[in-house]
Order: sequence, then C-alpha cells, then structure tokens
Amino acid sequence: MKKIIYFFEFVIIYALFILFRIIGYKISSNLGFIIGKFFGPIFRSKSLIIENLKKAKISSKINNYQIANNVLGNYGRIFAEYPHLKNFRNNKLNNFIKIDGKEYLEKIKKENRRTVFISGHFNNFELMAMQIEKAGIDLAAIYRPLNNVFLNKTMEKIRIDHICKKQIKKGRSGTRQLIKCLKKGTSVALMIDQRVREGSKVNFFGNLATTTTIPAQLIKKYKCQLVPIYIKRYNNFYFKMYVSKPIIVNSKKSIEEITLFLNNILEKMIIKNLDQWIWTHDRWKK
Repeated sequence: MKKIIYFFEFVIIYALFILFRIIGYKISSNLGFIIGKFFGPIFRSKSLIIENLKKAKISSKINNYQIANNVLGNYGRIFAEYPHLKNFRNNKLNNFIKIDGKEYLEKIKKENRRTVFISGHFNNFELMAMQIEKAGIDLAAIYRPLNNVFLNKTMEKIRIDHICKKQIKKGRSGTRQLIKCLKKGTSVALMIDQRVREGSKVNFFGNLATTTTIPAQLIKKYKCQLVPIYIKRYNNFYFKMYVSKPIIVNSKKSIEEITLFLNNILEKMIIKNLDQWIWTHDRWKK
C-alpha cells in the first residue's frame, strides 16, 4: 500500500516539477511559497514548529505562528526551486546568489587542504554544496535518502548532476565511504542540525538534543580544518552565502566539547533568521 501511495506522490511531484520548469524561477518560487504555507501542515506539523520555538526560548519581534507559516512557505520555495538548480549550476541564475568569503574557498582550493564544512537546513540549503564544488573544491556531501523510493531516484539524479557529484548516503556504510574520501584528500559537507539515532546528548538552545558526533570525530582524528557556512534568502528570490574563515580546532578537545562548539555555531546561524531554518526537525525528542 505504501508503494502505491509513494508512486502517486511521485507522479504529482514530477508533474509539478514540469510546471515549475515551464513557468520560470520567480513564479515557481512564489507558487511554492503558497503551496508550502497552505498545504505544508498536511505533511509537516505546524504545532511542532511552534513547540520547538518555545523550547528554544528565543525572543523575536515576529510571533511563533507567523514564523511557522514562513517556515512552511520556505519549504515550498525550496521544493519549487529544485527544477531550477540546473540553471544555478550553469550560471544562468548566477545573479541571484552572492558569496561572502569567496576568498576562503579559493584558499582551500589552492592549498588543497581537507576541510569539514558544516551547516544546517537553511534557505536554500542545496545551493551551498553546489557553490563549494563550483569553486573547484573536491567535495563529498552527505545526504539522507527519501523514504519515497520513486522520488528518491529523481532527487539523487538532481543532486549528482547539479549539486555535488560525490553524494554519500547517511549511515554506517556512508561513514566508511566518507573516511575513504577524506583519506584521498576530499573535503566533506555535513548538515549537523538533524536528530540522529546514534549520537551524544549535547546542549542545543538550552535543552539536551541527540547530536551527530561525526564532524567532531573527523576534525579530531584527521586534523581537518572546520569551515561553517550559512545561506540566507532575501527579497524572496535572492541568496547570500556566508563562508567563514577556516577554524583550526584543538585536537586535544574531546568529541563532546567539539560537538557542543559546533552546536553553538549552529545556534548563532539560526538566530540570524529564525524563519529560514527548518524547525520541523524533532531535535529534542527523547
């Protein structure tokens, strides 16, 4: 029964992707916002977003209900922009994205130094790995396969063709593949904002959250430099990507200490634009 549902989901999404290609980038993005705002609550819990915002105890001029609406609308924008990632890749939409810290990417490429790039699911997160690879850096990106097997094939093709050629599936086998890439000198990009089954309970916005320790392990064991990256959306269709100056983390620090340091970096990123982070992750689930 699940496969039948997944197939119909795939047909609907594929049809929407065709529509988005036809109507162009800006109209697609706006339509995606409307779809996300009004139909998003069917797939993603608005109440969970509000509950998470309350747990985080962040003061904001925008009320939590409005933030939740914007989060779901941004989900829709990201979804509607997938068919246009090809044009971001081939520079046809190059004027819609600016990079602050491009000199750091150039230095990493020149020195060919193994780097762990960390970030979270911000708007539009897919563009970050794309821009790193476009800068000429040998990169592997970690991703979580979709439950929908039909749609996952399409998404994997989009990621490999237009985002980052070296895609590594999340999981134990993926971790082994990741280590092989590192040993060959490949840098890696990881999202550190999702709840994981295997991890450590680390403070995140004042609450303990099960957090991946993989970035900390890589930094500590392979002496990789750390580069936090962040992307924000402005004026609906434009993006600015921030590349931080490479950080050399003291390898004597424990895995837990490094992981807490990374969570603190992530918190600062989220606070910059509360409604641009995907608050639907159940980060504090016990």
